[in-house]
This record gives sequence, structure tokens and C-alpha cells, in this order.
Amino acid sequence: MGLSTTWPLMAGVAMALRLEGKGPVLFVQERPGLHGKPFRLFKFRTMLEAAGADGQPLPDAERLTALGRFLRRTSLDELPQLWNVLRGELSLVGPRPLLVEYLERYSPEQARRHLVKPGITGWAQVNGRNALSWEEKFALDGWYVDHWSLGLDLRILLRTLVAVFSGSGVQASGHATMPLFEGTAACQDGALGLAREGGISRGS
Repeated sequence: MGLSTTWPLMAGVAMALRLEGKGPVLFVQERPGLHGKPFRLFKFRTMLEAAGADGQPLPDAERLTALGRFLRRTSLDELPQLWNVLRGELSLVGPRPLLVEYLERYSPEQARRHLVKPGITGWAQVNGRNALSWEEKFALDGWYVDHWSLGLDLRILLRTLVAVFSGSGVQASGHATMPLFEGTAACQDGALGLAREGGISRGS
């Protein structure tokens, strides 16, 4: 249903990115899903694939394109993830799938976010998005895991529409997007194992 109703919009975004001519239309990256199992996440490209003299990617602020800023502010860059939902890798609502390298940096409490399927939008996204600290985001993810219900998901979807139209919380203070998560003092070995033990599991 989502793909059938949004394909004209997706086609328009793809055409704009193609005309921009600064790289591929899609950004594809491996992300951890339910219980940390990796999958390939699809998004519209918002940044240049540019590196400095040391071979490391340039800061987000230098790689983010004008069109990319617009796509991020309106969340249009997330539309290709409807394909991930169709494939059963994502839900419409759930903790956002982050980077694979973060798995070993989570505390056991933070790792509980992988006890449910990740989503295109989530409780943290409608309560501050990137304006939140990592610790605040993970606390909200944990709250969602403990309080999940169909009614809560519907509430999050409605609040997502408001957040998208307002364009709030797109970037962290002092950053073009969000700083990398380096871990917290509470992180311990075996956090990923907690997420893989089972516990709460639901479909999309």
C-alpha cells in the first residue's frame, strides 16, 4: 500500500537526484535489525561520497548537499525504506536502525532496543529526533520496548506527520546531522547478546 501510493513522489525525488548529478540515487548501508541481525537499508542519497587527504570521509556538513538538506528536513530520504518494510526487515514504527559498529558499544539496557523490529519512525523521532542526546534517545527506545501497543504506534505515526511538516529536530546542536555514538561508561561486554536472547518480538 505504501509503495503504491508514494511511488510518484519517489520517482520525483529520484529524478531530482539524477538531475543533480552528484552521485547515485540510492544510499545503501548494512544496519542491524531485530536481535542485531544485519540487513541492507535503503535511503535516498543526501551526501556526497567525498574523502579528505587521509582517506577518511569529510565531515557531514561538507558532504551534505542542498537537495540532501531538503530531503532530510522533510524526511523524504526515508521513503525507499518502505521496501525494507515490504521485505519484513523494518516496521513502520520502532527504534531507528543505527550503525552496525554501535552494537558493541551499547550497555545491556541500550541493547534492548533490538528486542523489537526497527522502524522508519519511532518514539525518539517524535520526541526530539536528533536534538536529543544519544542517552536520551536510547532511554526513549527502552520505554517504547516496554510499552509497545498498536495504539502507541498509531499515536507515533500521527505525531510523525506533525514532526515532518515542522522540520524540527533534524540536526543535533553544532552538527549537520548527529555525532557518532562512541559508547557510554555503562557499556559492558555482551550487550549484543542480550538483544539476541529473544524477549519481545513482533512483526510489521
